[in-house]
Parts: sequence; C-alpha cells; structure tokens
Amino acid sequence: METIILVIHLLIGLALVGVVLMQRSEGGLGGLGGGGGGGGGASGGMGGLLGNRTTANLLTRATAVLAALFMTTSISLAILAGSTSGGGSIVNETPGTPHSDTMTPVPTLPATPSVPTSE
Repeated sequence: METIILVIHLLIGLALVGVVLMQRSEGGLGGLGGGGGGGGGASGGMGGLLGNRTTANLLTRATAVLAALFMTTSISLAILAGSTSGGGSIVNETPGTPHSDTMTPVPTLPATPSVPTSE
C-alpha cells in the first residue's frame, strides 16, 4: 500500500513541476519570462491552442488540484510511516545504547591458542 501511494506521489510531483513550468511568468524580473512573445504562433506555447485567459485559468486550476493531491499523499505517507515504525523516538534513546538489530557482536579471542604445539 505504501509503495502504491509513493509511486502516485512521485507522479503527482512530476506533473506538478511540469504544470508550473508551463505557466507564463507575469511579473517580477522582466527578462526571465522567456522570449516566447505573444499568444499565437509556434513559439506561444499553449496560447496557440486556447486563449491566454483560458490557458491561465486551466493551468492555475491544474496547479491547485495537483498541489492538493500532493499534500494529501504526503500526509498519507507520513501517517503510514508513523504506524509502521518501531514505536519509539530517536530523542528518547540514550547515546550509549546500541541497537541490537543492527550491531553484530565482536568475537572474543580465546585465552589459549587453539592450534596444538609440538613438544
């Protein structure tokens, strides 16, 4: 279940980045908006298919929907991760306590040699 939500989360994230990058810059730093020019023609992006206002509304709504879905999947993943964790907090651990699951015991050396010696 967690893997399915994670894959959906990644796809929504990629779609959100794509929709944000398709939007036209409307202010701020003049030259950063790109050299696309007006709304029509080959260099106008989606402006050639739809009107400028319609395109702006579509991309704004798509951004809002994708952002809401992204936040929902983020909260879902956080809840799933919290329910499947070990139940403790790293803050409550003492620094000298080793993890029994991750630490391997160090073998002790025998007091006498194990290889017989000739007499």
